[in-house]
Amino acid sequence: MPVPKESTTGRFDDVHARSLADPEGFWAEAAEDIAWIERWDRVLDRSNPPFYRWFSGGVLNSCYNALDRHVEAGRGDQAALIYDSPVTGSQRRYSFTELRDAVARFAGVLAAQGVTKGDRVLIYMPMVPEAAIAMLACARIGAIHSVVFGGFAAAELATRIDDARPKVLVSASCGIEPGRVIAYKPLIDAALSLATAKPERCIILQRPEEPAALTPGRDLDWEAAAAEAQPQPCVPVAATDPLYILYTSGTTGQPKGVMRDNGGHAVALKWSMRNVYGVAPGEVFWTASDVGWVVGHSYIVYAPLLHGCTTVLYEGKPVGTPDAGAFWRVIAQHKVSTLFTAPTAFRAIKRDDPAGALIGNYDLSSLRTLFLAGERSDPATLEWAETHLKVPVIDHWWQTESGWPMAANCIGIERLPVKHGSPTKPVPGWDVHVADGEGRKAKPGEIGAIICKLPLPPGGFPTLWQADARCREAYFDRYPGFYQTGDAGFVDEDGYVYIMARTDDIINVAGHRLSTGGMEEVLAAHPDVAECAVIGVADPLKGQVPLGLMVLKAGADREDGEIAKEVVAMVRERIGPVAAFKTAVVIKRLPKTRSGKILRGTMQKIADGQDYKMPATIDDPAILSEIDAALRRVGYGKPVE
Repeated sequence: MPVPKESTTGRFDDVHARSLADPEGFWAEAAEDIAWIERWDRVLDRSNPPFYRWFSGGVLNSCYNALDRHVEAGRGDQAALIYDSPVTGSQRRYSFTELRDAVARFAGVLAAQGVTKGDRVLIYMPMVPEAAIAMLACARIGAIHSVVFGGFAAAELATRIDDARPKVLVSASCGIEPGRVIAYKPLIDAALSLATAKPERCIILQRPEEPAALTPGRDLDWEAAAAEAQPQPCVPVAATDPLYILYTSGTTGQPKGVMRDNGGHAVALKWSMRNVYGVAPGEVFWTASDVGWVVGHSYIVYAPLLHGCTTVLYEGKPVGTPDAGAFWRVIAQHKVSTLFTAPTAFRAIKRDDPAGALIGNYDLSSLRTLFLAGERSDPATLEWAETHLKVPVIDHWWQTESGWPMAANCIGIERLPVKHGSPTKPVPGWDVHVADGEGRKAKPGEIGAIICKLPLPPGGFPTLWQADARCREAYFDRYPGFYQTGDAGFVDEDGYVYIMARTDDIINVAGHRLSTGGMEEVLAAHPDVAECAVIGVADPLKGQVPLGLMVLKAGADREDGEIAKEVVAMVRERIGPVAAFKTAVVIKRLPKTRSGKILRGTMQKIADGQDYKMPATIDDPAILSEIDAALRRVGYGKPVE
């Protein structure tokens, strides 16, 4: 199918303007790139705002578009998925034909357990090919998958089970991290003992590193069940039918089930591969993330396969598997053209190999572009990557709720000048605004709440799973006619977007609204700082004051106190005395989620001496006691009793 003319020949601003002036026409053209069983009645259904729906009346199958159509078009022998696992020392390649057949057979396993269109299947898996196979198998038969990051605590898993009410749970016997094996089965058993909506069956992939004891009558062995299963064809589903539920943290402690539909999701992701990422079918696209997060859903599993690309599924880390050259080895070995990962991965690489010495050991001639997202990309990290990789480094911004990029340098349309610290301009379809503290439109350069005008483009979430009222309250009521992103930042006079922090990370210092992200930029520019975070802590005089936490680069051998004094002086010089930035402390590591997000809110509670709940997604709980001790040394946290 042809790509819309504007996406290849028009200049970016013209394409974006048309997407807002004529969204129905714009996305109808993009939808021609998807195989439809039945065409839509309405491109955009505006009958129930703020719950807009795309391609109402249309019928398709997402798995068919990701796999079968490529086999039928002659791509059957092309690699669809490359599994690369340094933690197990193994690799596997699936052609489009082989992946289609494996998915069809596992769809038969699900069908044999009574899973039909509209049923939910919870997937709790490590980064193995079977995770993607299970997701696509659900899509094939019209079931709704809900992927939960492997290794989540039992109580958190139980909460998601009770909300999604899955008919079947799919998991593996264990996950593998550098130096340790995490048994999943005890976590599953504990979660099911807590859950009220218990699934009828559990299908367990036995991994040789730690096989699990199966519960008779409830648990099935993946391979044994697949050997007896009948491959299933693709089931027609409505464009507005749910494809998946993905849970994201809620402010009440109850996770929010972000729902994604089939039609708009397929159209947006297929369009984004060429227009945002500049990738052609047949190229190797690697997203170094996890299928438990939206990045993994969109750009490990669905988008590359929808576009006919080869996707890399990597079970490893940026460092430690075995060293800070791990990413370069994967790029060189598999001829990756585009890498998409989180800034925190590059901070880890920069920390362990500050001079980029390991890069020279590999042939990276296939690499054309690096994309960063998931957390704010500080200019120092971007500049390091640009200098050492010698390819364009593109920061872009999006969220679980958006499903695909909201602001980016869309290199498939027109590569715009880069401004470090900005993910460039809103992507076509996204109408981004900034609201000040009173809810009015902010002036260029003025920090405020980032909001997006409704309707969101295809691929944006239509609602929360069975929770329309909660969705309104969380996202739409504060700014009527707009989606509240929860991010804070500004738009400059050229229309470039700057995402500075979460809204909660804008601190009020003696009446001045200041961005912690801006201060982090200054700290990150110090030559000895590998990564950092700035949080706002309570102050009896000013309300809040900023506090910096820094992790130093490998080999930094100067006194911690000397470095702290230097960054304090840098913030005073570049932001001014108004920031009241007087304290910075060196720590060994920052607490993060498994997806790489820094747990600033948790550190703020520790600094203020408040009680906090252990985050379910934290990568290493022991780190919080280290943070507590470090903050006490500079006068913050609970006093020692």
